[in-house]
Amino acid sequence: MARRPAGQSQPTLDPKGGLFVFHGKDAFLRADYTHQLRAKLEETQGEIETIHFDGTRDAFADVLDECRSFGLMQQHKLVIVEAADQLVKDTGRPLLERYAQAPVEAATLVLRCDIWYKGNGNIDKLIIASGGEVHKCEGLAPNEAAAWAIKRAKEHHDVAIKRDAAMLLVERVGQLGRIDSELGKLAVDAKGGITREMVAEAVGMTREEEVWSIQSLILSAGPEELLTQLRTILVNSKQDQSVVTLWACMDLCRKLHSASQALHQGQNPASVAGTLKLWGQSKDAIMHAAKRIHPVQAGRLLSLAVEADRKNKSGLGRADRLLERLTLQIAGGTR
Repeated sequence: MARRPAGQSQPTLDPKGGLFVFHGKDAFLRADYTHQLRAKLEETQGEIETIHFDGTRDAFADVLDECRSFGLMQQHKLVIVEAADQLVKDTGRPLLERYAQAPVEAATLVLRCDIWYKGNGNIDKLIIASGGEVHKCEGLAPNEAAAWAIKRAKEHHDVAIKRDAAMLLVERVGQLGRIDSELGKLAVDAKGGITREMVAEAVGMTREEEVWSIQSLILSAGPEELLTQLRTILVNSKQDQSVVTLWACMDLCRKLHSASQALHQGQNPASVAGTLKLWGQSKDAIMHAAKRIHPVQAGRLLSLAVEADRKNKSGLGRADRLLERLTLQIAGGTR
């Protein structure tokens, strides 16, 4: 999930503003801001009329004509334009600049799009000067997303969720749309509120989290603990984990081999980690192991992983036995 910096304030969404721009890759957040704005308009204007336009096919002049015309029931209008960036081109730009200086009071215009170009800076200033707002919808920082989940659970799903549970949900899922979907599922059985245990059990780890949990185990656990945990992963999971586990071993050996070679050649550790796309805990653990292992030994481990993968795909041996042997070989080779 793309995240905006922590500490950035939530949008005011003042219904007195006549023009709003919600731009960014998070379509759910764009829709959520629009929903919040609509609710505030209904509080101040009563029932409102909603009209939708598509920036890829509708003319901006038609959009503005709709804003300026009166509806049959004299209701306040909420005019929403998707792919609005397509309208702010050529002849559309001066039209928007003029409208932004004096939006009509009988309508609220919302422009939504994935991309809002930096060249629109003058338009942004005009929108803000007239009481409107421009918001980038690129997701929330983890702590803000957790706060959003707590509020969303209470207001939309009629259930409470503890903060540690909300933080785990954000970590597991990420995108607000998926968080909302998981909240709906969890709310069904959450009689006393959603706990961290419920999230851990009901919301699966991402593929990246699964892979790193296996790699971390190989790099840190002793032989007995490693085999015990490996058997737990392979036996207790609802799905066959042998493929994921074998892939995690292959990926770990590949990264160790590449990192050990680069470090042996005197390359900058930070640059090596960046090239291999390592970050967080995985970066520290894998780079530390790569410093300890010689490139030749790392190459042998990679060959062992490739051979184990070949045998597994050819049906030569039991997957659990192949993985037990391979994980012990990798663990022993990186100590």
